[in-house]
Amino acid sequence: MRRLCLLALFVFACHKGEAGPQAGGGGVPVTVAKVQQKNVPLNVRAIGNVEPITSVTVRPQVGGVLQRVNFREGQEVKKGDLLFEIDPRPLQAQLLQAQAMLARDEANAKDAAATARRYAALVKKEYVTQQQADNAQAQAQALEAALAADRAAVQQARLNLAYAQIRAPVSGRTGSLLVHAGNVVKATDDKLVVIDQVQPIYVSFSVPEQMLAQIRARAGASRLAVTAAPALQDNGASPEQKAGGAISGERHTGVLTFVDNAVDQTTGQIRLKATFANEDEALWPGQFVDVQLTLAEQQGAVVAPVEAVQRGQNGEYVFVVKQDGTVESRPVTVSRADQHDAIIEKGLTPGETVVTDGQLRLQQGVKVTVKGEAGS
Repeated sequence: MRRLCLLALFVFACHKGEAGPQAGGGGVPVTVAKVQQKNVPLNVRAIGNVEPITSVTVRPQVGGVLQRVNFREGQEVKKGDLLFEIDPRPLQAQLLQAQAMLARDEANAKDAAATARRYAALVKKEYVTQQQADNAQAQAQALEAALAADRAAVQQARLNLAYAQIRAPVSGRTGSLLVHAGNVVKATDDKLVVIDQVQPIYVSFSVPEQMLAQIRARAGASRLAVTAAPALQDNGASPEQKAGGAISGERHTGVLTFVDNAVDQTTGQIRLKATFANEDEALWPGQFVDVQLTLAEQQGAVVAPVEAVQRGQNGEYVFVVKQDGTVESRPVTVSRADQHDAIIEKGLTPGETVVTDGQLRLQQGVKVTVKGEAGS
């Protein structure tokens, strides 16, 4: 009899333990969110690459000893800034030589012209032959041609002397110094430095060719907005970096300015470029970025957090919290989704409450306890 009583108490205790929190009036703790109706942009996402609009390799246009470098590596320079100086003394000597030859030929040409005029007058009096007059005229014309060549040589010598001062052809940021002061450089041969224009700057990316018709149709009506953020923004970032810069996911806004004239037959992608003002220089040449192209805006879309959508054998579904505190497993049709929101085509109405965390312990009709709302 005593054993029967103990067995009955044990079964009662086990039954009480299985009842869990629901027996005491509690429920499964979950996080929830409200289904909203709002205007949602139609975005196309891709991985892009930052490119300078202009990249110029600075080369010397005259040879000589590189005397001075007037900038620091990585410095931002303006168009026309003096970057390098080549020893000007050999070039100054060439200019003086060309000017001396010009002066000599000017004197000779003046004398030949006077002789030709005299012979032209004398031939009429038959003091000289016509052949002598013609030779004098030809000599004067030859010296005039030599004079023109001398003037061109002087102009070229002046130009070469000006080339001894190498100035920035564009505004931008300098790269590594490729030749240091003291080296002898050759005209148009040696590379001195590369200047990349970073304000404004391009972001190049590719999208599937199926998007081309929509892009061309909408780009013709208005300028399409493009945003970009560093693709690997969280890898190894310190709290200070996450709080204060592009590493934290700050998106920069530009506009679509280029659609390539052909689809890449290997990948089936079309190449696009967007232009960004980049005033803070957050986008850097060669950097990979997460690109988002906004094609249009969907009006009055039904939106739920993407975490609320679950996938099962019969398709996608969500847990909807009813007014009595129990949940209903409801199938939904998702038209598209991004990192945050799922656009619900069918299955939900605005204002309903859906579960965003804690779905693993739920099933149809289970009572829940709301422990918080997503995003709060």
